[in-house]
Amino acid sequence: MAPLLLVFLLFSLSGADNTSPEILLTLCGSNKTSNAQAFDINFVNSMELIYQNITDHGYGVAVSGTSDTVFGIGQCFNYLSSVNCQLCYAESRVKLPHCLPATDSRIYLDGCFLRYSDRNVSTQSTDLKDTSICGNSSTVIPSTSTVTSLLKNITEAALNNSNYYAAASASVSSDLTVYGMAQCWKSLNLSGCRDCLEKAVSNVSHCLPASDGKGLNAGCFVRYSTEPFYLSSSSSGGGSSSGRILAVVLGCVAAAVVVIGVAIWWMRRRGAHDSSDDEDGSGEFIRSIAGSHLSFKYEVLSKATDNFSQINKLGHGGYGSVYKGVLPDGREVAVKRLFLNTRQWVDQFFNEVSLISQVQHKNLVKLLGCSVEGPESLLVYEYLCNTSLDKFLFDSFKKTALDWERRFDIILGTAEGIAYLHTAAQVRIIHRDIKASNVLLDERFRPKIADFGLARYFAEGQSHLSTGLAGTFGYMAPEYIVHGQLSEKADTYSYGILVLEIITGRKNQNSVATSTDGHSLISLIWKHYTEKTLIELLDPNLQGQCSEEQALKIFHIGLLCAQASSGLRPHMWKVVEMLMSKSQDLPLPTQPPFINIKGADVCSSSGSGSSYKYTSSSKSGHSVNQMSVSQMQGR
Repeated sequence: MAPLLLVFLLFSLSGADNTSPEILLTLCGSNKTSNAQAFDINFVNSMELIYQNITDHGYGVAVSGTSDTVFGIGQCFNYLSSVNCQLCYAESRVKLPHCLPATDSRIYLDGCFLRYSDRNVSTQSTDLKDTSICGNSSTVIPSTSTVTSLLKNITEAALNNSNYYAAASASVSSDLTVYGMAQCWKSLNLSGCRDCLEKAVSNVSHCLPASDGKGLNAGCFVRYSTEPFYLSSSSSGGGSSSGRILAVVLGCVAAAVVVIGVAIWWMRRRGAHDSSDDEDGSGEFIRSIAGSHLSFKYEVLSKATDNFSQINKLGHGGYGSVYKGVLPDGREVAVKRLFLNTRQWVDQFFNEVSLISQVQHKNLVKLLGCSVEGPESLLVYEYLCNTSLDKFLFDSFKKTALDWERRFDIILGTAEGIAYLHTAAQVRIIHRDIKASNVLLDERFRPKIADFGLARYFAEGQSHLSTGLAGTFGYMAPEYIVHGQLSEKADTYSYGILVLEIITGRKNQNSVATSTDGHSLISLIWKHYTEKTLIELLDPNLQGQCSEEQALKIFHIGLLCAQASSGLRPHMWKVVEMLMSKSQDLPLPTQPPFINIKGADVCSSSGSGSSYKYTSSSKSGHSVNQMSVSQMQGR
């Protein structure tokens, strides 16, 4: 009863005219993606990109991922105000993920359109799913010729307008007026728009003499009605006071949509958890969390982040985004927002909470709690004011804040945190995604490892896991890429790449493009190591801050961790020992993998992902060119 009461109060505050837009039609594709985890990540990223353009322009296209790519397109109808456009998109964004893991789905609302696909559909004007929806009102239009003329006129007008939009009305009798509008998506060319509108008009004409008809095509929307459907939004005024009122309305209605989603989602899950969640123990886990000190109310976290405002967004995570929030008691927190639309995402949430709640270390980010009440699961962490290491290390201005002492402390602290996960925690944990963006920095630039969504734990005496590929390409160990064998040494390899990034100030994935001779970071470092000129790769910002011996020792440790053979890589406790020791007596590193990357290889690959050839002292010529993982994160 409480959620329904809150919905009533919110809508009372916002006014009767500001209800959520009606969903006209949802079409979920029949084909399913073979890699739901990666596809879901790219879906979230595409929707985020579209949101930014929808907010500014009322229209947006996006593409995310170099494999399991997701294309997206969103369009508001021109008669919507900016605020109502955002409301309409928010509603479609909440509903469309229910189609996942379908590879191509779309949703039509009374005011906007949203679609995602595994192929570029932005220029598609018509397809086999084009349809029409006819009103079932008892009212009929006595003169169909008037409507036919109206549809012809708005079609011609839309084609002559740069925004492909037109709306008009025609009088049927003294007491009856018919209203019509036509809109093509801005991604179409003139020919595509014409084809789309002509087909839509033909389809919607079959609705006559019904009082309402809608033509829903892949690239356009046409409607006629005896109701003035396009006037209420466009006629509203827009002073500063009005803008503030609309902003309040936006917040209230959005909150109402969230609460409705909470109620529906929770009722569904309560009815389903006995048969699904309890199979793996997650149902009992969720119930125990809900009744523990770790539980946060969804409404409290939503309010703390200002309804997940873009202003408060700290960055992207593997399965959502992270926002800064301020709790009612004044505590600053970081709220990780995860969209629960697939079984895999539920597993990711379950995994992160259950694992990180068992570990406590000065170099691991602290989990304060979570929310299991809403349409999205939320993780609540301590807030670290300096965000992540990559924000400093790869910024030419900010990196000056990372002097030698701070970089060494980050290298050491990160090693201590990983060593704790591998040996000192209650369970042996492999992080699987060690990289600069997952190392957070507090006010004194002390490192804390974050994002345990991909982490896995080992049973006592188990040497390795055989598991699906997950992580960030460029940081994944060769034995994991080629054979799917996961052990603690996979984290050691990722750590080695991170150390080499920290000492050089160069990003591993971007190094081919920025290198004058087309070398990747790892091959460039190995080349200079063999030529005994490693010091030339030291970040210029560190010149004069450390001795040559200190710098070369860090290079050496990084190369030891990044060796091709997992058996030759040191355990992380040994890495901590090497960093703390004054001795320079270290074993010689062997050739690392992935050193045959050239600029031509990268130029021939699509998108931002790199295509690597695996070569090492133990194997050669084993190509993994067909496999890549998003640079954001993958599972």
